[in-house]
Amino acid sequence: MRIGQLADLLGIQTQTIRFYEKKGLLPLPARSYNGYRVYTEKHYKRLKFVCSCRAIGLSLSETRRLQDYQDNPHQPCSAVNTLIDEHIMHIRSQITSLQDLEKQLTSIRTSCTGQSKVIACTVLNKIDEIDFNNYVEKLV
Repeated sequence: MRIGQLADLLGIQTQTIRFYEKKGLLPLPARSYNGYRVYTEKHYKRLKFVCSCRAIGLSLSETRRLQDYQDNPHQPCSAVNTLIDEHIMHIRSQITSLQDLEKQLTSIRTSCTGQSKVIACTVLNKIDEIDFNNYVEKLV
């Protein structure tokens, strides 16, 4: 199949496929006589796995590590569990950070009645006082 067909099957853009090829997450396909990429079922399965990993928030390096485990299937799966456990902890940390952010935003929002002019808006003033570095580090 060609790149557009593969993209349609998975509901992604062709640029996404090329990106994963460049990152080494998808093997380069053979080329037909006219230079078109020719993808196989193996490419489809590999790309579907990558898309699933990305959908659950795994990084490219974590996805690559899982692919390495798939490529070496006779080793214990404890390393896979460790990777997933680490990802779960990361997600829990993000959830905590988002809950803290929600509380802060709720507090900011309740400080304004909406009756003043924008120049005196309490919400804008309080947002301007936020230490954004605290959020950037936690939510990345």
